[in-house]
Amino acid sequence: MEPVSQPPPSADVIEAVVPREGVDSLEARWRWYFAAVLVATAVLDCARLGARALWGSEGRWAEIAREMLVTHNYFWPTINGRSYFDKPLGSYWLVIASTWVTGAMNEAAARLPCAVAGILAVAFLMMLARRLYDSRTALASGIILATSFSFVFFSRTASADVATITGELAASLLFVRNQHRPAGWWVIGLWTIMAVTSQMKGLLGFVLPILIIGSYCCVADGWIELGTRLIDGPARFEWLVERNRWLFNPRSLVAIPIGVAIYYAPFAISSHLQGSHRGIQLVLQENVVRYFRPFDHREPIYLYVYIIFELMAPWAILLPAALADAHRRRSADDVDCKRSDRFTLTFFWATFVFFTLSGSRRSYYILPILPAAAILIARTLTRDGPLPKLSRSLLSLGFGIIALAIAVSIVAIVPPHLILRGPLATLPNAPDQMLYAILWLVSVAGVFYALRRYSPRRVAISTGIAAYLAMIYLYVFAMPAVDAFRGEKSFALETVALLHDGTSRLAFYKTLGPVFYLNSPSEIPRFDNPAELSAAIKKQKLHWIITRRRDLAQIRLPAAIKLEEASFPWEGASQRRDKQVLIELSPPPQN
Repeated sequence: MEPVSQPPPSADVIEAVVPREGVDSLEARWRWYFAAVLVATAVLDCARLGARALWGSEGRWAEIAREMLVTHNYFWPTINGRSYFDKPLGSYWLVIASTWVTGAMNEAAARLPCAVAGILAVAFLMMLARRLYDSRTALASGIILATSFSFVFFSRTASADVATITGELAASLLFVRNQHRPAGWWVIGLWTIMAVTSQMKGLLGFVLPILIIGSYCCVADGWIELGTRLIDGPARFEWLVERNRWLFNPRSLVAIPIGVAIYYAPFAISSHLQGSHRGIQLVLQENVVRYFRPFDHREPIYLYVYIIFELMAPWAILLPAALADAHRRRSADDVDCKRSDRFTLTFFWATFVFFTLSGSRRSYYILPILPAAAILIARTLTRDGPLPKLSRSLLSLGFGIIALAIAVSIVAIVPPHLILRGPLATLPNAPDQMLYAILWLVSVAGVFYALRRYSPRRVAISTGIAAYLAMIYLYVFAMPAVDAFRGEKSFALETVALLHDGTSRLAFYKTLGPVFYLNSPSEIPRFDNPAELSAAIKKQKLHWIITRRRDLAQIRLPAAIKLEEASFPWEGASQRRDKQVLIELSPPPQN
């Protein structure tokens, strides 16, 4: 099997289309450019990482890690003392390791593994794209991925999604580097990478690389070759085995057991210590049962067709042009790039089809497609020679939409009361307005730079400037500033200050509240039934209850609200009913 990878183009090959000094400069300074992109990514992913309070699912990673540190039981994840084994243990261990850097179990520690994974993903993507194409495509791919809206978001959010992308890219890079010797000992590294990746979120660490590599190996010589071989009677199985020697070879008999052992070992230790197989059972339920027989998240089958434009903003506007260009290039007589194009397109479409066929769909499930989309867009923006007519038209349309969006985004610094009505008119002004105006002017200048002498490369530069500045403003300045209008953390800290005797007489009713910020040394009782709560109050001498305002009427006991999560004028009635309150129970009457 011929390798997908080509070495970086030699100066002799490129000199006809790129000036000698440009080629020499890019190749000679590759490491500096590579490092510069990683530094820019690190600033975007790490700056003010702990400035915002935890939100939503972040609380799971933070609280599980905190309780592991409290109990010293690192093989049994719990939230408020109750087992929560929906994900493997690897991502929680990384959060715990991050406390060595941050010095405490806090927001920065919970998010740091994701930020590091984001930086590594960009590095692996650039190395992969350079192996497939050239240095220009590699640098552009890294910039595109690093400045995509959802990639930045999840690189700054406590979760396991970006770690899955990083492992997927590491496995793909290892395969591309070694495809010319498919039966080599490198397959041990491949299965090790997949096993470690699967310890982050689940079996996707195995499934996605196997799917991408296996699918590519079958179509590496084109669909016609694949069709011919598949209808060739008894020889089809032999051909499939030969095409997938990276899997069907004697060394896999060593590599696969090693990978399975690495993945299963934490579950085996957990089962031995706790006497329960709940961990592996829940992982199988979340990864296998949910795929074929979904029990939640039943979004429409066309979800990912449009959601990718949100996840990869602003670059996804250029994706239709890139797809049209890539499919057109495959039919061209370009021997050097055919296999690389097939690998990238297989990466993209195999991932898209896999998640689309799943019965359970959520918008961010398809995040692993972003690296392939980044390479496709980068290839179109940096390729030599004219684009096909359809691609050229789609690129012009896409950049027109981006330019229009940049132009109208100045409305963000208009005081809300001038353009909104009702409660929304009371929204605060956009934070750091002077900074926003400066970044906006630079982005507009980038648009004029592209329009002055329009070309795909100038589109890349203009969009890259706007995307980076937009993400810097949004994630490093705006979101931390907006955190002042989120009340859960301050509510928890005020609760801790009020409960002088700790949480020993505190209970939750139909909520877990801000359990992480309460920092309780032991489980806080939780109740979902009024009768059970009343019985527990009498038996356990509970004195304080955290619940939501909407559930107050169900607690038919003498009580007074002592603290309430902050509300704001622009919030609706339903939002106010969801606010958490701390109530103090009145002492029973003395006989």
